[in-house]
Amino acid sequence: MTRPTFENELKEIHLDILKMGAMAEEAIDKAILALKTKDIELAQRIIDNDDKIDELTEEIEKKCAIVIATQQPLASDLRLIITAMRIATDIERIADHAEDISQITLKLAKEDYVKPLIDIPKMAEITRSMLKDALDSYVNSDIELAKSVVKRDDLVDTMYQNLIDELEQIMKENSAAVSQCIQFLLVIKYLERIADHSTNIAEWVVYKITGMHKHEWEGREKETK
Repeated sequence: MTRPTFENELKEIHLDILKMGAMAEEAIDKAILALKTKDIELAQRIIDNDDKIDELTEEIEKKCAIVIATQQPLASDLRLIITAMRIATDIERIADHAEDISQITLKLAKEDYVKPLIDIPKMAEITRSMLKDALDSYVNSDIELAKSVVKRDDLVDTMYQNLIDELEQIMKENSAAVSQCIQFLLVIKYLERIADHSTNIAEWVVYKITGMHKHEWEGREKETK
């Protein structure tokens, strides 16, 4: 494989990652919209579309394997390939969680919600913005943007715990609401996992640029303070 061919293969993988990311962002937005509006048809479309993201993940993995097998990449090139494979896996899992939320919508669509869906969409918006910024940092090799995504994960963790406390209180006060609250607990757990995967993407971007894992670059930052 010649160098121009190698670079074209990397570019194709890069574009596939961006396509996957856009599909995952859309899946999150639509999953929360379907939950809020109890839109069964929209929820079902998200579930049906998940296979497309799974197929794209497999395609990226195959392309990366071919590039590694047909040419001995330099260390920096190998980091690009490893990063692409890891990011593809995280995006696939994000899309899976959007599907999980949509499955819950199908279960709850005929019920009156025990609480207005205000905080859950807020949490979803932060997680979606984390994914967007993580992907933007990948596109632009923006290390500072990637690190800002990592820092935002703590905010989502705080929102997650606050919502757990609120839902547990509702269950204590209203035993009839237990079943539905358990489903909402699953929703916020999926959102928390989406934030974690977005954080993973951002950490892989830093690795792509610097060759350092999180514990390494965080350790250096602490030493310079």
